[in-house]
Amino acid sequence: MKAVLFEKFQEVATVADPTPEPHGVVLKVEATGVCRSDWHGWMGHDSDIDLPHIPGHELAGVVEAVGKDVKNWKVGDRVTVPFICGCGSCSECHAGHQQVCLHQEQPGFTHWGSFAEYVPIHQADLNVVALPATMEFATAASLGCRFATSYRAVIDQGKVSAGQWVVVHGCGGVGLSAVMIASAAGANVIGVDLDPGKLALAKDLGAVAAIDGKGDVVEAIKEITKGGAHVSLDALGHPATMTNSILCLRPRGKHIQVGLMLGDHATPVVPMAKIVGQEIELLGSHGMQAHRYDAMLDMVKNGKLDPARLVGDKISLEQAPEALMNMDKFQSIGATVITSF
Repeated sequence: MKAVLFEKFQEVATVADPTPEPHGVVLKVEATGVCRSDWHGWMGHDSDIDLPHIPGHELAGVVEAVGKDVKNWKVGDRVTVPFICGCGSCSECHAGHQQVCLHQEQPGFTHWGSFAEYVPIHQADLNVVALPATMEFATAASLGCRFATSYRAVIDQGKVSAGQWVVVHGCGGVGLSAVMIASAAGANVIGVDLDPGKLALAKDLGAVAAIDGKGDVVEAIKEITKGGAHVSLDALGHPATMTNSILCLRPRGKHIQVGLMLGDHATPVVPMAKIVGQEIELLGSHGMQAHRYDAMLDMVKNGKLDPARLVGDKISLEQAPEALMNMDKFQSIGATVITSF
């Protein structure tokens, strides 16, 4: 099969066909997103990756082959998967928290991923999600990481409710998803970014205000909200956006760390005096379980959410290495998706 294979970090080559485990499936990839998490893997920031490696974790496609123990899926089913796949047997999986499974598998990190024509998925009956018949694969690919991660961050972790002030720091794929979802929940959303184009899209997606990240972000937010945000998300993963997210909160507010903090940013300085003195909550958000997709997809079917609006450039598999390499220089508006293999 064709695939983007790197044998050394930050270099590329090309590759051969997976077979399903007894409890797994092989998917024919129809679309896969190019995400900043893939860039971190490409740069060598992720200790889960062994070389040679195929990246890619935001995927949608069609079941191509089925393991002998799989009960819920058949060849031809249109599906997607969370980027974190549970083992089904640990205490966290038994509690329904597959997103923090103690033995989790992640396509594109712990095993070869979806920058390829085919990708294997383990424990398919637990981890695979059926797609609505009307949803395009390019849209569905964004659900596995950026959109689903934002849904859990806003709805399950942030518990955002109507009338609250919610700030999203970083309006890339994750951030714009969070803007849309928090707006649909009835919140007053503020988007923060350096790129005027992304800020304009954030307002189109429901943000009531947009702030240029080059200015005094914290003071601007406190002025708009008359005291600070109830919930604030760092959707980028940088010490500056993390700090601004914490400092812009009102007393007893919630900071949600969604963007990965890896490499040189793995151990940032945290404004602990604010956290203690104002009883700020710090919450991580790490993907979303397959069994929570129905609630999100219901909002899509009912027209409350429209992830198709977040799909940006559509590229070929051959263009993926260049797209990855350029992620440290800029991020395109919306999610870049590989749709041609």
